[in-house]
Amino acid sequence: MMDLHSPVRDFAVELPLSTRVFHRHHIDFCCGGGVPLEDACAARGLDPAAVLAEIEAEAERASDGTRWDKEPLEALIQHILVTFHEPLTEELPRLDALARKVARVHGGKGYELAELARLFAGLRVELEQHMEKEEQVLFPLILQGRGAMALAPITVMESEHDGAGEILRRLREITHDYAVPEGACTSWRALWAGLEQLEHDLHEHIHLENNVLHPRALGTQA
Repeated sequence: MMDLHSPVRDFAVELPLSTRVFHRHHIDFCCGGGVPLEDACAARGLDPAAVLAEIEAEAERASDGTRWDKEPLEALIQHILVTFHEPLTEELPRLDALARKVARVHGGKGYELAELARLFAGLRVELEQHMEKEEQVLFPLILQGRGAMALAPITVMESEHDGAGEILRRLREITHDYAVPEGACTSWRALWAGLEQLEHDLHEHIHLENNVLHPRALGTQA
């Protein structure tokens, strides 16, 4: 039975629909998911009891959250590839081009658009290289039943996840929580919407790898 003292990541693993609540309140359940729910709420200025009630309401309202900690590893890896890796191959170049365009056209309007474009370009390269290493090295190891030997690549992957998380936090700062500026053009609005959705998807992506796939592969899942 989980309570306010349970780590955020445990809620995300055992009650997958709790991630809806965490997204709603910008609570980190992937890289920073090791902190108790009570502390995570305090850091965001939230009422922990109210957030716990929201999680319980989500759990009662729907039952479509797949327990990926119970599914075969092959199914989990396939889910990660289809749901996250494949869309990113199209979305990263699209958002990169949008970020460069908006920075070029609208630079100097009170937003750090040049920095945003630079940060995103770096994030794109990091994610593309990261996914290639997973697909060519880590995932094959796990699928071959040699996940227990994958501590070194997993350590590297999780360090890179932390780096991506830091960039996501900075992008949210620059965009003022993705509040669309008054008079923003269609490209600017599309960029903000795309970046916010990317953040949402990457949090889910990293959570499944850090908190479910990696512990299962290493045999350290509780």
